[in-house]
Amino acid sequence: MSMKTLSVQCPSCKKNVLMTKDSPFRPFCSERCKALDFADWAEETHRIPGQSISPNENWDERESPTEQQKKNW
Repeated sequence: MSMKTLSVQCPSCKKNVLMTKDSPFRPFCSERCKALDFADWAEETHRIPGQSISPNENWDERESPTEQQKKNW
C-alpha cells in the first residue's frame, strides 16, 4: 500500500509544495515566500477582521458582546 503525499499551494506565490520533511518552509515554498508573508502581517497588510481598539483602551473596559453577536460567532 502506498501513501499519498499532501500537496498544497504556497500562500504567497501559489506554487505547489509537498508537505514532507524535504520542504522545510511548508506551507511556503521557500524562505523568501515565508518572509514576505511575515512582512505582510507585520505591516498589517493581512488582518483578521474585528473591532479595533485604541492603544489607550483597556480590554476590560470594552463593551461586552450582545447575545445576538454571540449567536453570529
